Amino acid sequence: MSIFEQFQEKCVAVFRPELRAKIASRISTGLFAAASVLIASTAVFAAAQAPAPPPASDRVTNPVAEFAGIDKITGRIITFDVYIDETVQFGALQVTPRVCYSRPETEQPKTDSFVEVDEITLDRKIRRIFTGWMFAESPGLNAVEHAVYDVWLKACKQKSDVPPPTAAKADTGKPSEAANPKAPAQEQPAGAAPEPTDAAPALDGTDSTDAN
Repeated sequence: MSIFEQFQEKCVAVFRPELRAKIASRISTGLFAAASVLIASTAVFAAAQAPAPPPASDRVTNPVAEFAGIDKITGRIITFDVYIDETVQFGALQVTPRVCYSRPETEQPKTDSFVEVDEITLDRKIRRIFTGWMFAESPGLNAVEHAVYDVWLKACKQKSDVPPPTAAKADTGKPSEAANPKAPAQEQPAGAAPEPTDAAPALDGTDSTDAN
């Protein structure tokens, strides 16, 4: 069949109602199938490109938070370790970390801690001045800025040279040797006579045993 005859047949089919419906149905089915394939391909591509969230197991929970603090009057900067749920006083501030998270060494560093900081006022009252997250990689983001003292997070650690609060309490709770009760003195029988003792000399110089 020549090209002209094919073209002529298609033109006739367009004007014949029964063939027109078949052609429209085939075109609609083909377009629907192509659209379905395109949507599925787009979803698969988007899923492959989206970064997977890091698993929760990659987050390391640490029992010790390391802080740094500065005394603005003296200019002295010190570092101190605080165990989770322990309160340590730095100057007029009381620092209490609640959690301290880090990442494995094979991943990008990300160290954060949820911290509560209270201030001891001049009239000996405690006032909460900070509650939130501190980030070791961005110490200026959520550092505690006080008129005299500043505190920020340095790191989260698995252990510290400072003994944990439970061990410190156990050491202080041990009874000392001075507090141990002495053994009671051995009691003598009721009918036993007291042991003889040297009689004290009389005031006039005579022997007290001859007085009887």
